[in-house]
Amino acid sequence: MPDNDAAIQPEPAEKADGPETQAELEQALVAAEARAEENWNQYLRTAAELENVRKRVTRDVERARKFGLEPLFLELLTVRDSLEMGLAAADSEPTIEALREGTQMTLRQLQQVMDKFQVEEIDPAGEPFDPTLHEAMTIAPTTEVAPDTVVEVVQKGYQLHGRLLRPARVIVARAPD
Repeated sequence: MPDNDAAIQPEPAEKADGPETQAELEQALVAAEARAEENWNQYLRTAAELENVRKRVTRDVERARKFGLEPLFLELLTVRDSLEMGLAAADSEPTIEALREGTQMTLRQLQQVMDKFQVEEIDPAGEPFDPTLHEAMTIAPTTEVAPDTVVEVVQKGYQLHGRLLRPARVIVARAPD
């Protein structure tokens, strides 16, 4: 009769996929430590590069803040030069016509600078009052125009790229009492 003990004997345990010997375990540990060291070094390099980028951006923003208006003022210097030449000419040729012509030329130069930097003039005479663009200085009773219409511009307003620099100061019509 066959031995029943052989039939109930456990099968040998299946081998794990991992290393079998102490030497293989040590070799896997060394490889894992090398990968960890490489990852740590890569992290340190990335952190240092990020810090350098942060410093460079901070420096660039500070430079832009300090010197961002340089192109505008270079253009305005020609307007100043024109005004100084006009004053010098007024001392040598004090005629009203010469002063008028010089002032008109200077105003044209200033307008060219404003156009170059996209500064738009707000001159709302005859338009409906808009509190986002206009500042009412006073109200004038009149029947000549509709109520809430700008009757007179006391001081022109200006916008830079659609952003209000200064509102137009105006006199607004209202119906007489």
